[in-house]
Amino acid sequence: MKTVINKSVVLVLNRNWQAVNTTTPAEAFSSMMTDAATGLDVHGPDWMVPVKWSDWVQLPVREEDFSVGTVEGLIRVPTVMVLSNFDRVPLKRPSFSLRGLWLRDGGRCQYTGRELKLGEGNIDHVIPQSRGGETSWENCVLSDRVVNNRKAARTPQEAGLRLMRQPFRPPTVPVTQLLENQYQIPEWEVFLGKRKTEKEKSTAVV
Repeated sequence: MKTVINKSVVLVLNRNWQAVNTTTPAEAFSSMMTDAATGLDVHGPDWMVPVKWSDWVQLPVREEDFSVGTVEGLIRVPTVMVLSNFDRVPLKRPSFSLRGLWLRDGGRCQYTGRELKLGEGNIDHVIPQSRGGETSWENCVLSDRVVNNRKAARTPQEAGLRLMRQPFRPPTVPVTQLLENQYQIPEWEVFLGKRKTEKEKSTAVV
């Protein structure tokens, strides 16, 4: 049995069952108590039933469930909940990170064009930080680690390199594309898809 309270382990769907956010058990319970949302009683990808709060508190807590203790006993935490009235999918700009650069640059080194594997790429500052270059969308690209080490504290021109394209700030995208299943909750994959993500390992570069 797993107990959580302040972790975002609940995937939030709009009323069309599109993923739009994540939230904590406390916030999920609050929404369910006021009928602003229903929890999904999930028994595999083909069996999901929306359950209102009055019935939810009667559900048994299974071994694999997250749960929260109350004076009346344990209550199962929904891993997915559905909003009753909200039907939009908000747009959001990706946050600056190695993963964000990976998505923007298509997983390719922006100097060689080579498709990189996990752990082969990191962040390169086109204008090196030691020379005033900012850590921003407009000054950073995904680079092969070997190429980046060779470039060191030089500009691409000084290192004999040429960018495939100038770095840019990515456009906004549906928020569903940016949600991460960081706790590896199986029920979320139905709504997020089994997308490959790149772990943001060491990235400090010149």
